[in-house]
Amino acid sequence: MTDTDLQLKKFQKELSAGTVSLTLLAVLARAGEPMYGYQIAKQLERFGEGVLSGKQSALYPVLRNLEASGLLGSHVEPSVAGPPRRYYRITAQGSDVLREWAAAWRATRDSVDSVLEGLIP
Repeated sequence: MTDTDLQLKKFQKELSAGTVSLTLLAVLARAGEPMYGYQIAKQLERFGEGVLSGKQSALYPVLRNLEASGLLGSHVEPSVAGPPRRYYRITAQGSDVLREWAAAWRATRDSVDSVLEGLIP
């Protein structure tokens, strides 16, 4: 692996750290109903390839952190085929935070895009 590849991998990891929580909240808000981890991961793959880059296990610590912050709620239901599943839903506070984070994301994206404009073919 080249130095350029390593630098890109590091940049993608740092960028991903800040966007995974935003995208998780957005997926749950869009769903309008509780979802379990695998369903959330599949939605992330469908809407935003590369958000978790196939690292579904990275999803669960973020879900737990969002729940501990009051942005998500959860409940466990038995599963017909396997262990019980934990279903997550966005809370009212989570919806408020999602609106704020989405606005911050758009402002940041627009600012970065304006700086990069004309530099990259």
